Amino acid sequence: MKINQTIALVTGGASGLGEATVREIVANGGKVAIADLNEDAGNALSEELGDSALFCKTDVTNEKDVSNILDQGMEAFGAINAAVNFAGIAVAAKTLGKDGPHPLKLYQKVIDINLIGTFNVCRLAAERMQKNSPTEDGELGAIVNTASVAAYDGQKGQPAYAASKAGIAGLTLPMARDLASYGVRVNTIAPGLFLTPLLSALPEEALQALEKQPLFPQRLGKPQEIAKLACFMIECAYMNAEVVRLDGGIRLP
Repeated sequence: MKINQTIALVTGGASGLGEATVREIVANGGKVAIADLNEDAGNALSEELGDSALFCKTDVTNEKDVSNILDQGMEAFGAINAAVNFAGIAVAAKTLGKDGPHPLKLYQKVIDINLIGTFNVCRLAAERMQKNSPTEDGELGAIVNTASVAAYDGQKGQPAYAASKAGIAGLTLPMARDLASYGVRVNTIAPGLFLTPLLSALPEEALQALEKQPLFPQRLGKPQEIAKLACFMIECAYMNAEVVRLDGGIRLP
């Protein structure tokens, strides 16, 4: 499947890594249904990209919302043959801190959005993909999920985030096995430190400290680098059931 033949659903597609991936797909001739909660950013990006993109406000944990954008994408572009999941949140809270134990509702919220939301999109997208025409390899679709290096070496204050991302890494192989008979591949990116809007808001001193952590190159990752890997995972028919760290060799202390 080439990018110029790709019709993708991209969650979290209105900013950061998701926006970069939306732009990369469209720049190479593909089409995208953008799912995000940020209506202003989503509508602005869709309008900028014209007929190659549409936006729909989407809560990834809501079955009706996800079904709605998938159906809109299929109606506008004829199919959905890729799903790329970037929607997620991060919180900082220790298991036990000076204010008491980690709020259970906050932990559940992170798991709901990052892990259950990702699975919700995957299962509903795969249902639509089985209706596609196969490539010469018999491929009907490709799924790219987003974990994190925190799945492997999460820092203190990250029990919820690290658990949610470890869950995404862990579901990669069984989901790929589940969907193999339907011609749908599943791969996962585990990003390190990337220059997203969240990190950009940090003080310059903090950014400089973060830039020293990767082995080489010693800088924050560029969202476009994630976008290129996501597109490679969509195009490379022999890549399946893989979790790939993209992190400059960082190991979180």
